[in-house]
Amino acid sequence: MLINMRTLDGDTTDGFCGAGGSSEAARQVGIRVRTALNHWPLAVEVHNANHPDTDHDCADISQVDPRRYPTTTFAWFSPSCTNHSIAKGRRKHIDATPDLFGETLPDEAAERSRATMWDVVRFAEYHRYRAVIVENVVDAREWILWPAWIAGMQALGYRFRLVCLNSMHAQALGPGAPQSRDRIYVVFWLEGEREPDFDKWTRPMAYCDTCERPVRAVQAWKNPQRRYGKYKTQYVWRCPTARCHAEVFPAVRPASDAVDWTLPAQRIGDRARPLAEKTMKRIQDGFDTHAVPLLVPVEGRDGKVARPASLPMRTCTARNETGLLAVPSYIVELRGGGSNHRLASKPLATVCASGNHHGLLPAGTVAAVEDLGFRMLEPAEYAAAMDFPSSYIWMGSKRARVRLAGNAVTPPPARDLFACVAESVLGVEYEPADKLAAFDAAA
Repeated sequence: MLINMRTLDGDTTDGFCGAGGSSEAARQVGIRVRTALNHWPLAVEVHNANHPDTDHDCADISQVDPRRYPTTTFAWFSPSCTNHSIAKGRRKHIDATPDLFGETLPDEAAERSRATMWDVVRFAEYHRYRAVIVENVVDAREWILWPAWIAGMQALGYRFRLVCLNSMHAQALGPGAPQSRDRIYVVFWLEGEREPDFDKWTRPMAYCDTCERPVRAVQAWKNPQRRYGKYKTQYVWRCPTARCHAEVFPAVRPASDAVDWTLPAQRIGDRARPLAEKTMKRIQDGFDTHAVPLLVPVEGRDGKVARPASLPMRTCTARNETGLLAVPSYIVELRGGGSNHRLASKPLATVCASGNHHGLLPAGTVAAVEDLGFRMLEPAEYAAAMDFPSSYIWMGSKRARVRLAGNAVTPPPARDLFACVAESVLGVEYEPADKLAAFDAAA
């Protein structure tokens, strides 16, 4: 990925490190994570296991003095905002309720972050980071004090660019995540620093059928007066070629990349506890519309639909809300007067010395949803959907591991944005920074 995997001269503070998605991204581009903060002890423990050379502080960043920490070249913050930290209509104490794993979490895990947007200004005022990256949900842009917050950073001498990027399209230094996850990233750099080359780092490659060649896609906003929002809802990708501007679709990774296909899925008709009515309807609708395997939402909210595993996974949240629907494989016993079959996940029937009497009936077409296999996704699959390395160390209960992964920053966009500011501030060269030649050769 990099020309030189050495640690760069620049370092960073991870202002709300969580499980370490943004820190992992910094490490991937050679930036040392010097300091990491989080208020959840388990998150700090997980982060420390994966980043042992980082100085950790288990603290609520809103309650500490910035002078407590060393000044770094960069800083990454993933704060919450008073206007959107708790989704409207949701129970405030949702983590006091057991989830599908039958587990609850401690109070310190209840909120995504206790850091606020104003802590970014407070820390930047003292440390004067050369560049700051702030990650948040798209709805944060609707915060009534957003203009005042931006003005506060500008008063400190920062220029900025708002980047709206879906994690599946963050492909400048490698593949994106196998998940559709829209986020906004506010990139600040001090006056006097070179402005980052955002076009180089945030525009994915795509093949234009009209021009019959690969192009670096450009973001096209449906409402030019509102240049922020989610993919497909507020913007699409288009060919940048004059007189073309056809919509293009960057190649993305499927959800199947994150699924562990070796794990068995119980036949729906054999379940002791039937699936919820809404879940069964989603399964039936998905089965009627798509070929299996499918990823099925099991949460109670209306409007959720099953989607094929050949598409990116829907946005992972802090709760286990997704099930896998698949056609199970069977072992067929061919002896005697007929044949019997059993799920391949079950023990094999007695193997005799007289010959090979077992055949594999692979997953195929079934007539009814009751014959399909269904299971909930495991924490390791959520981590894979977030694009954490398979070697990443996780701790805690299943429920805690799902929350740690779902609340994390997906490494691909953080990786590309860290590289973006490292290039402009430190003059670092990365390879492949421009994948056009490689893309052209592959096409």
